[in-house]
Amino acid sequence: MNTNLISQVCAFIWQEADMLDHGEFQPWLDLWTADGLYIIPIDPLETDFLNTLNYAYDNHVMRAKRVYRLGSGESISTVPTARTIRTTSRFRILAEAGDRVTVRCAQNLCEFKKETIRHYTADVTFELVKAGDSFKIDRKIIRLINADDALQGIAYII
Repeated sequence: MNTNLISQVCAFIWQEADMLDHGEFQPWLDLWTADGLYIIPIDPLETDFLNTLNYAYDNHVMRAKRVYRLGSGESISTVPTARTIRTTSRFRILAEAGDRVTVRCAQNLCEFKKETIRHYTADVTFELVKAGDSFKIDRKIIRLINADDALQGIAYII
C-alpha cells in the first residue's frame, strides 16, 4: 500500500468535509474539475446514474446553483442553516492509474436543525485527479445506506 498516497487522499477528503461543515461553499466549488459530477443515488446499489433517478446528479452548473441557494436564504429548506459535522473513516484506495485515484470511505454526517439532530451514514466514493500537490474531485458518489427508505430530509445535500 502506498502510505504517502493514502495520507494525501485522507488529508484532501478531510479538508473537503471541513469546508462543507464550516460553510466554505465557494472555495469548495474550486475543488472540482470542470466536468465533475456529484451524485447521490436513490438506489444504493445503482451504477447507471445517468439513466436512473437520483437525489442529486450535479454538474458544475447545478453545484453552483445549490451553493447559491444555500447562501441566499431563498430556499425554505435551508432556513435556518443546518449545522453539520462530517466524520470520514475507513479509507481504501480502489484504483490508481496515471493522475487518477479512486478511493472509498465511510462517512457519518450529523445534522442539527430546528432542534432536531439527524444522522446520515454513507459509503462515499471519490474519483480524484491529481492537481499539483493536491487533487480535484472528478466524481463524488454518496451511497446513503438508507437511500431507498423514506428520508426525513436531506437539506445538507452537499
